[in-house]
Amino acid sequence: MKKYAIIVAGGSGTRMGGALPKQFMLLRDRPVLFYTINTFLDCYEDLKLILVLPVDYMEMGREIIDAYFDKDRIQLTAGGDTRFQSVKNGLQYAEEEAIIFVHDGVRCLLTCDLIESCYQQALISGTAIPVITSKDSVRIISDEGNEAIDREKVMLVQTPQTFHGKILIPAFQIDYKDKFTDEATVVEAYGLKVSLVPGREDNIKITKPVDLVIAEKILQDRQPA
Repeated sequence: MKKYAIIVAGGSGTRMGGALPKQFMLLRDRPVLFYTINTFLDCYEDLKLILVLPVDYMEMGREIIDAYFDKDRIQLTAGGDTRFQSVKNGLQYAEEEAIIFVHDGVRCLLTCDLIESCYQQALISGTAIPVITSKDSVRIISDEGNEAIDREKVMLVQTPQTFHGKILIPAFQIDYKDKFTDEATVVEAYGLKVSLVPGREDNIKITKPVDLVIAEKILQDRQPA
C-alpha cells in the first residue's frame, strides 16, 4: 500500500510571540520541522511526504529540505487560508489507493510506533485518529450555565490523523464549514465514522515558548548528547 504524509505547517504561530513561524524555530539547533519530517521519512522508505507551508515561507522550506533530506521524496506546496484548504492543497499530490497521514508540522515529537499504530488501524477500518484521555476535570458550557462531565469520556485529539485515500480525498470535495477543525470532522461530515487509537502524552504540539523547553527535555531523554 502506498503511503503519503501531508505535513500541515501553514500557520503563522502568533502565540509564540516572535516574527518567525514556530515550525521554523530552532530546537536543539535544528528547525522544529526537521524532526517532524525526519521521523516520517525514517519510518517508511516508500513514504512520500507533502509539506504544506505558508506561501511567504516556501523558500525557507526549500532550504530545510535541501539541507537535510532527499528532495525527491518531498513535495512542497503552499497552504490556504484554513487548515481545510491547506490539507486540500496537499491532497492534490496524493493518490486514492494509499494510506494518507495528515500531521501537524509542529507536533515534532511523534514516534514511528505511533505512526505504525495509525497505519495498521487505517488498513483495517480506513481511519485512525490518535487520542489521549484528559487528566483534568472537564466542564461543558451551555446556555443554562455549565456542568461537569466524565473526563474518562473526553478524548484529546492528536495527529497523525490517518485515512485510506478512498475516504479522505472524496471527503475533501465537500464544502468547507467552520466546524472543520481537523480531518476527522471533515470525514464525519462526509458521512463516515472514525476509529480511535491510543496517542502519546509526549506527542505535544509546539504552540507557546514553554513547549520548546519541554520538547528539548523530551528529545534529551530520548537521545542523550
